[in-house]
Amino acid sequence: MRKRIVVKLGTSVLTGGGRQLNQARMVEIARQCAALYEQGHDLIVCTSGAVAAGRAHLNFPALPPTITSKQLFAAVGQLQLMRVWERLFDIYGVRIGQILLTRSDVENRQRYINARDTFAALLEHRIVPVVNENDAVATEEIRVGDNDNLSALVATLVNADLLILLTDQPGLFTADPRSNPNAQLIPEVRKIDETLKAIASGSVSGLGTGGMATKLQAANTARHAGVDVVIAAGSEPNVILRVVAGEAVGTRFPALTSRIESRKAWILAGPKPAGRLVVDEGAAFAICHKGRSLLPAGIRKVEGNFLRGDTVLILDGERRELARGIASYTAADLRKIAGCRSDEIETILGYTYGDVAVHRNDMILLTD
Repeated sequence: MRKRIVVKLGTSVLTGGGRQLNQARMVEIARQCAALYEQGHDLIVCTSGAVAAGRAHLNFPALPPTITSKQLFAAVGQLQLMRVWERLFDIYGVRIGQILLTRSDVENRQRYINARDTFAALLEHRIVPVVNENDAVATEEIRVGDNDNLSALVATLVNADLLILLTDQPGLFTADPRSNPNAQLIPEVRKIDETLKAIASGSVSGLGTGGMATKLQAANTARHAGVDVVIAAGSEPNVILRVVAGEAVGTRFPALTSRIESRKAWILAGPKPAGRLVVDEGAAFAICHKGRSLLPAGIRKVEGNFLRGDTVLILDGERRELARGIASYTAADLRKIAGCRSDEIETILGYTYGDVAVHRNDMILLTD
């Protein structure tokens, strides 16, 4: 069966733990991707390595550890990185196309749709998109932050079936295997709880910006969008082919739902939440178990200064994330009508945008 597969490659995978790109490692990855391409699958490659490639190309200059220095390395290294990928994929007769993204490219609805259409056009013409964060222009305010989360956004955007996160570790362990010899590989994760988050937070991963915590974040985003996720070692023989074949490699995170429609995908992958709504127990139950919209009566606290149409997080009384959705009212309005019946909205505000604070059609659940 034809699948749409996103393969994320960390810097530590591409360098083999060294200071520069390991082309022997990269050609092996290209070979596996080409084999899947020949089988008819759609491939998207999310690649790290631009900064490492830039440093190596400039002979590792001693620059201050600033965003500007990183942007300089990325500007030089992105060209080198794509030259390597183009040459290696060309060995197998596979054409590639470069896509550079920042957070703002998915936060804006129109730019999100444009990016989605670009991916669709490349895949339709059997061109493999090679994606990286646009570090040469990104700042702290707009950058996704690491290519783990970028790959999850891409997987959501392209409606992927599978996201493979390749790293320098065999998967997620019960403890950091570098410091704990009794650590055990976790073959499958169906529920991400606080214990698992704590385990991931204590683990690091190679030379890149993304440790196991960011991989767990990425897996959580993608599986809520209906994407299966596998974290595995990039050095494992034929790891990409084996994962796609369904072999028990690494740590698998099964999708929690079927693939979601475009609007809800944008809610999940697009803007960062601009605020938070803390709801009571009844509202939490209605949202999570009855498929209901969030009514003003169920809101206990409004946090942030968001506008109507902004994305907000919905939290329960213990501040667990229940859902993400689009606010029907501004934060100022919701503070006025929080705890009130829907038929009181117009009397309190002098106008109404409807009975709900967040409509079910504009909401996606984040609970397991």
